[in-house]
Amino acid sequence: MKTKKTGAGFPVFYTLFSLLVLAILELNKNTILGWASAFVLLGAYAFWRVKRPMRSAVRLGLFALLLAALIGVVRHTEGPVKLHPAVEGKNGGMTEIVTVSDGQLTGVYTADRAVEVYAGIPYAAPPVGELRWREPKDPEPWEGVLAADSFAPMSMQPQNSALYSSLAQIIGYHDYVISLSDNYRDANSEDALYLNIWKPAGERQKLPVLVYIHGGSLQTGQPWYADYRGEGLARKGVIVVNMGYRLGVFGFLATEELRAESDNGTTGNYGLLDQIKALEWVQKNIAAFGGDPDNVTLAGESAGSACVSALCTSPLAKGLFRRAIGESSTVTAPQPAHSFRTMEKALATGEETLSRFGCANMEQLRRVDAGTLAAAADTNHHMTVDGYVLPQTPYEAYRQGIHNEEAILQGYNSLEGVPFILFANADMKNYESKVRGYFGDYAERVLGLYPASTDAEAKDMWIDIYSAIFFTYGHNCWTRQAIANGVPAYEYYFSKDNGRLGPWHSGEEVYCYGNIPVDSGLYDDSDRQLAELFSAYFANFARTGDPNGEGLPRWEASNDGNQLMELGENVGMREDRFLALCRILDEMQGFGA
Repeated sequence: MKTKKTGAGFPVFYTLFSLLVLAILELNKNTILGWASAFVLLGAYAFWRVKRPMRSAVRLGLFALLLAALIGVVRHTEGPVKLHPAVEGKNGGMTEIVTVSDGQLTGVYTADRAVEVYAGIPYAAPPVGELRWREPKDPEPWEGVLAADSFAPMSMQPQNSALYSSLAQIIGYHDYVISLSDNYRDANSEDALYLNIWKPAGERQKLPVLVYIHGGSLQTGQPWYADYRGEGLARKGVIVVNMGYRLGVFGFLATEELRAESDNGTTGNYGLLDQIKALEWVQKNIAAFGGDPDNVTLAGESAGSACVSALCTSPLAKGLFRRAIGESSTVTAPQPAHSFRTMEKALATGEETLSRFGCANMEQLRRVDAGTLAAAADTNHHMTVDGYVLPQTPYEAYRQGIHNEEAILQGYNSLEGVPFILFANADMKNYESKVRGYFGDYAERVLGLYPASTDAEAKDMWIDIYSAIFFTYGHNCWTRQAIANGVPAYEYYFSKDNGRLGPWHSGEEVYCYGNIPVDSGLYDDSDRQLAELFSAYFANFARTGDPNGEGLPRWEASNDGNQLMELGENVGMREDRFLALCRILDEMQGFGA
């Protein structure tokens, strides 16, 4: 068989293949060593292919060897695990020493020295070993001065590859930045009960405090995500605190054995107990940072907001905060759509978890590696009525007039459901069956409210219906529950489109926390103006319990649960466009304010 010289098509193939390899290295956050190794392999391959004519079978074998070597490079030169810095890029130097109950610490300034950031402060003992699945304990005091300049590891959770995360950032957020300075992976640990503080720089006293609980379906998430960091509100005179808390199986496993172990007879709500522990730390220590422990607002988004709505009815959280902010989730409906389950279901899932890992008791399950256990987050990510943190459901508590907050600000986005049904959109073939599958005897009324005659209409109608079921209905319930209990309720409807997430689930956060990047081309002047407005409402609410202030469009407190504040291209009061569907859900679930 004759050998063939390299054809004209080889340079094109080689160029495209090389670009693909380099793209994978970038998206996978590989180290400089990985890049150098790939260049050497690609260069050697090109040399042999061009300079050494060879048979087809040899060429194929050579390419197979190259492919195997490159796969090895990608797998073995992933970025190292590092702690995420409290201030990205150049910071403004170290702060003065602050003394808290467990020791002394320093933080770092932002580059312009306008905000002080203290990251990775322990608020509880590491929940590892025998402390796994127990109520959080006080942290051990430390000696010397703690350098609080990096965020602690994110709570143990299932982790995707850097390649997957980068692709999700491109497809979902459209704001991926090519860089060789981020070739590392964020740390992930069971030892993650730490909190972070952003405060206006300098000596301050009696500043309002906002404590934020991150989202992530009670399975994933981290406190340092740029959209909801505290820098934006700190620039408006608010101290912001957030924390890591136990997630998934570590935060929400429930078994009879665990309940028997507990001095308080509790099981299943360890993540909520962590949040309460962080609030207790704030009460004890926030004055050292210039904050007012008597003026704390508890806030959260998605599953974090669901936790906020639960803690509003927990006797353990009474007196730890005055006001509540909830974004895009609650567990206040008679039958919460997510993040909540009965104790019976929780205990059954706990037994299934023991069996899943081949364990006969909790002693054996505590010996299972945390990384292995993290896979059980898919079934253990729901709060429950445990008789201690939650003596009854939030719905039942509100019916009895039991609540901890004196004002609420909460709401939802116009396209909440889109990211959750990207690959399960409705069309004319399945639209009616989807509606009937959820609404049963009420389906005809829903189909009358949301008629569809084309695939496009079916898709849009199902987005609205899904959004109402899982997000908007709970907020409508919460507003009416607040009104019934004499609590001022400010509800919003975020509808601003942009080049990034727009009004999808979590799209409002970069606005209300005032964190739109200065150099981002995905937002225009109208976005920045809305962010200034939205974050001013948040700051005012944290300060006084009323979002209104000089120069801001008037945001009326709801008096009937029908009106809310639109924040988008239009800013002003409007009727909730999901009211008719909410009344159907009332009938289905037996809501009575």
